[in-house]
Amino acid sequence: MTEKRTYGIIAEFEDSQTLLQAAREVRDAGYIHFDAHSPFPIHGMDEAMGERRSPLGWIVGGLGLLGCGGALLLQWWTSAVDYPLVVGGKPFFSLPAFIPITFELTILLAAFGAVFGMLFLNQLPKFYHPLFYADRFEQVTDGGFFLSIEARDDRFDAGQTQAFLEKTGSSYSEIIYEHTSESEEEEKPEEGDRA
Repeated sequence: MTEKRTYGIIAEFEDSQTLLQAAREVRDAGYIHFDAHSPFPIHGMDEAMGERRSPLGWIVGGLGLLGCGGALLLQWWTSAVDYPLVVGGKPFFSLPAFIPITFELTILLAAFGAVFGMLFLNQLPKFYHPLFYADRFEQVTDGGFFLSIEARDDRFDAGQTQAFLEKTGSSYSEIIYEHTSESEEEEKPEEGDRA
């Protein structure tokens, strides 16, 4: 049994400038959960959609500082507190000797923060997306310009949103359904049960 749940609406536009203007109008109308899809980046689209800066820089910087502090703390603890040993007349806490490990751990944790933070923020891996069910969405890699509004948006109403998108200049719009399957295995009679 397949249950259809509305994911949202997708609308197609003639060119990048029409899509850019439509994104501004959708943002100004109060929609929050929408996205623009085009075969190439469109200058000014982030501002038109009202996108905020990504928090990824804070994640990378925070984990880099954690790596730096953790490396210095570990080396200080092992060399000056837990097992103090004079080597070549150097002090127990010799900062120049600790720089390579501190640098490496800073870079390692910052790199982990960049990769896994990006995956988390982009909700990846995602093996399918409901927009793939749209009839014309495959044109987005060839020269199609699309704008989608999700049904979870507070302002979403299928009829009114579709009419609004037509007023913004869309040449085609379509309601997209999120396909979820609830399959129950049918009980198959065993060989001995057959008459």
